[in-house]
Amino acid sequence: MAAQARPHREIIVAGGGLPGLSLALALRRSLGDMVRVTVCDPAFAQASGQASGRASGPAGRPDLRAYAVAAGGRRMLERLGVWPAVAAGAQPIREMVITDSRLSDPVRPVFLTFAGEVAEGEPFAHMVEGGGLLAALREAAAASGAILDPVPVKAAHPEGGAITARLADGRSLHASLVVAADGARSRLREAAGISWIGWSYPQSGIVATVSHERDHEGRAIEHFLPSGPFAVLPLSPGGSLGHRSSIVWTERQTEVPTLLGGGPEEALREVERRFGLTLGPLALETELAAYPLSFGIARRFSAPRLALLGDAAHVIHPIAGQGLNLALKSAAALAEVLTDAMRLGLDPGGPDALRAYERSRLADTLAMGAATDGLNRLFSNDALPIRLMRDFGLGLVDRMPALKRFFIQEAAGLRGVQPRLMRGEAL
Repeated sequence: MAAQARPHREIIVAGGGLPGLSLALALRRSLGDMVRVTVCDPAFAQASGQASGRASGPAGRPDLRAYAVAAGGRRMLERLGVWPAVAAGAQPIREMVITDSRLSDPVRPVFLTFAGEVAEGEPFAHMVEGGGLLAALREAAAASGAILDPVPVKAAHPEGGAITARLADGRSLHASLVVAADGARSRLREAAGISWIGWSYPQSGIVATVSHERDHEGRAIEHFLPSGPFAVLPLSPGGSLGHRSSIVWTERQTEVPTLLGGGPEEALREVERRFGLTLGPLALETELAAYPLSFGIARRFSAPRLALLGDAAHVIHPIAGQGLNLALKSAAALAEVLTDAMRLGLDPGGPDALRAYERSRLADTLAMGAATDGLNRLFSNDALPIRLMRDFGLGLVDRMPALKRFFIQEAAGLRGVQPRLMRGEAL
């Protein structure tokens, strides 16, 4: 099949996660039959996961995560025609509340609140469950004409004006560009000789869905605790008690085996200690699942006829909930660069296009990575002088409406120069 089209009209995406599928869909929507896009991922073989609407995450596990899709990301998904498929289950975040206390403190004082709109009637973010969003992107990408190949890319070799992707089943595909969206341990990045700057945090992220009796009213809460932030993120109604929230719980890795090693009742008690009972009785709708946390960024986002995307290019701490939004912005930027190049009759895998992509994303990614790393170090700390300093700073920001608007626009992904898709514009 690959031989029927010229290589400069072929693009191969190695990795069928949210960033890779977003890129494939954007290219097919903007260019149509001008480009053949093949997305390679063994997860496509798991038809049962697709049928249930709960797509698989790493290592074939059900994806229990929920994402805060910022306003810029929502505009992109609307433009790509995906948002209507997830809108009914998307919960607007109407307010953000930040507290700072110890676990044993009887009262958790609120130091900072944000209104949840960037414009009238437009929330700065929506909570969307990862499995449903991934399934919707898969369906839309397939309907657009992208080829979803259930075989992973094992290696990629640039050869003059093209690149050959060698698949695990022995096939070879020829293209102008391979996009490595194959995760933080990307074998394609390593094989291209792109070095990685990163470290592991002494923390894990624990995620679960919690049901509660009272309505959260669209309020997201970030409890800063000495071991790390405990985020309560509103989900659409449901669950055994009528209302649901997602928790993203940052905990010291040394404590995780104990916290996850007990039975359901013990796990619920630990959640209640951090969640509180302001929303009434709680019930765990899913088991607690832990993910190791790390920071990493590639020194370059491209190599000859290879572009990095998503976790293959950057991994950041979840403290600000910006990991997915950063990846969507990179997908939008890469789609824009490739679309413009192909419409001008240029080689989308050539050095000019790849340099343009790298220039558009490297500095912004470095800034976001540094910000999340700094926030985690500042707030996962129980030293009294630091606590006093950060609480004073939070209180100061709370009294400055202009500064709060700046932060909410930043969180919404609407500040600075944005790719056209993030502005809701067509490519």
